[in-house]
Amino acid sequence: MTDRKSKIRKQVWDRMTREKVGRFPFPLTGRIPNFKGAERAANRVTQMDVYQQARTVKVNPDSPQLPLRAQVLKDGKTLLVPTPRLRAGFIRVHPESVPPGEERKAASLSHILRYGKEIPLTELPPIDLIVIGAVAIHPDGRRLGKGEGYADREYAILRELGNPEVPVISTVHSMQIVDEEWEPDPFDLPVDWIVTEGETLATNTSYPKPSGIDWHLVTQEEREAMPVLSEIEAIVQKRNSPPQ
Repeated sequence: MTDRKSKIRKQVWDRMTREKVGRFPFPLTGRIPNFKGAERAANRVTQMDVYQQARTVKVNPDSPQLPLRAQVLKDGKTLLVPTPRLRAGFIRVHPESVPPGEERKAASLSHILRYGKEIPLTELPPIDLIVIGAVAIHPDGRRLGKGEGYADREYAILRELGNPEVPVISTVHSMQIVDEEWEPDPFDLPVDWIVTEGETLATNTSYPKPSGIDWHLVTQEEREAMPVLSEIEAIVQKRNSPPQ
């Protein structure tokens, strides 16, 4: 099944490259591809009720979601961005910390720590909406990232820490919507809406979102790559231990 997923990813990367709908950074292969029309997709998200009602929005750190991260701050919402490979948890940016006109700079990974700060997991605010990128996405909500599983794991972490299930949106180019079939893994995160440069699609997905971390599937290699996992495990164990 991994081979099937890899084949679909390659088809999308190749198609976007051939049709010249991608944009910097290049190559598109091996990453969440940036795409022409990302600003239009971001604008469509801001028109959605779930966005307008949200106070804290978690957005992935990839290039195609930069316009939306900037807009979150412009709209006076708190932005939460995972650090690369979750090595330092999450970065929180309060909109009042960003001078008018500097929202795009504040939302870029190269400058975000000048405006926000890394926060311990115990200080994570309640999250109202999650926006993630994708390589390929099925109309029924199944999503393929670049294959490293961080968006799936981040959602599971938030649930493990007590955040309720929240809506998930993916902003992609319309060329990334595929009809090919694949069997999702239990830990894969489906999306509730697909937003492209031209339309907003409700998936009405029947696939369940992760309710937490399946610790039996966490390898020692993953623990070393993401020390945050051991921190979470300690928090959960302390929370579940009987009072002395």
